Amino acid sequence: MTVRIGITGAAGRMGRMLAEAIHTSETPCALTVAIERPESSLLGADMGEVLGGDATGVTITADLAAVVDQLDVLIDFTVPEATLAQAAVCAAHGLPMVTGTTGFTDEQAEALTGSTLGIAVCQSSNFSPGVNLTFRLAEAAAKALGNTVDVEIVEAHHRHKIDAPSGTALTLGEVVADALDRDLSEVAVYGREGRTGARDRNTIGFNTIRAGDVVGDHTIIFAAEGERLEITHRASSRMAFAQGAVRAACWLLQQPVGRYSMRDVLAQ
Repeated sequence: MTVRIGITGAAGRMGRMLAEAIHTSETPCALTVAIERPESSLLGADMGEVLGGDATGVTITADLAAVVDQLDVLIDFTVPEATLAQAAVCAAHGLPMVTGTTGFTDEQAEALTGSTLGIAVCQSSNFSPGVNLTFRLAEAAAKALGNTVDVEIVEAHHRHKIDAPSGTALTLGEVVADALDRDLSEVAVYGREGRTGARDRNTIGFNTIRAGDVVGDHTIIFAAEGERLEITHRASSRMAFAQGAVRAACWLLQQPVGRYSMRDVLAQ
């Protein structure tokens, strides 16, 4: 069976990478739906030609509901407002959804969860297998080192990224906070300036860099007196994220209704 996949933000950086990952996937799958924002100048264009190849018959559209019968699962990497709109369509039609969108407010995150209770959803801040291994390593380090270390998270992304800290950095913080029995919302410190005083051992610091074309770098630092441990993941291409998302989409079709993450996909 060939898995029919739709993607949102089809003409963007991640959308183009997803299209390539679908084309080269070892699992039988095909790009059958390409969604763009209503104001896009590429509406009506053939996705294959947009990617610089031959026409494929997949026409870029802004109306997911109109083509919902042409796909088995949707992959969404956009912005919170667009994700919520597409999620409502998926929920109305029982369509499984994979989303890597970040930057949700608490209210938006709750709305997404509430609107998709009746479908299978795989949501992760990062679909890279290496990043998900980094989450596990950070959790193990936090449990082993406990309250003997200061924890700092440093992340860098390209100049066009619109949310900070990155969703991946926040997930790292949540993983470590849970391991240390802390509430991240109470202990997170986002940057420092001025006369801040001595550092509180219980805090988890976040430092953000936005520059150039950095795909994504994340480092978590566990610093004690006399030594420090640093765990770093660097992405050199979005292809790792795209391949992970396609893998998750094919996996999700075999799962019952529920909420999943990339860690669930990799556990199989």
